[in-house]
Amino acid sequence: MVKLLIGEKGSGKTKRLLDNVNTALQNSKGHVVCVEKDDLLRFQVSYRVRLLAASNYGISGYDAFYGFLSGLCAGDHDITDILVDATLKIGGKNYDELAAFLSRIARLSELTETVFTFTISTEKDNLPASIFDCCTVE
Repeated sequence: MVKLLIGEKGSGKTKRLLDNVNTALQNSKGHVVCVEKDDLLRFQVSYRVRLLAASNYGISGYDAFYGFLSGLCAGDHDITDILVDATLKIGGKNYDELAAFLSRIARLSELTETVFTFTISTEKDNLPASIFDCCTVE
């Protein structure tokens, strides 16, 4: 399952993501991972959540981002939830590339039984309709 938290900057997406992190942590029988662009959430996320800053790993673009996320899943079969803040800052602002990325993530989610949640800083109307074929909006 792939979930999206969509809204303009300042609309509370990160707070909702943190709420989802805490809910996932309570419900998970495995590991929860939170990925962000830079190291900004370290004091807001429980020490039991694996917090990763994409910039520390040189991730730029959706191909590298997909490889990073699939590598996480391949390396730890106990991951139940991966939550990502600032998706467009990590992958880029090309919405067609975002749609292709999310389609690949949906297949990865089915394969690994991992729930993915992404924050997207834009209005829902700006996104290609194909995104909503494989993702749910919260």
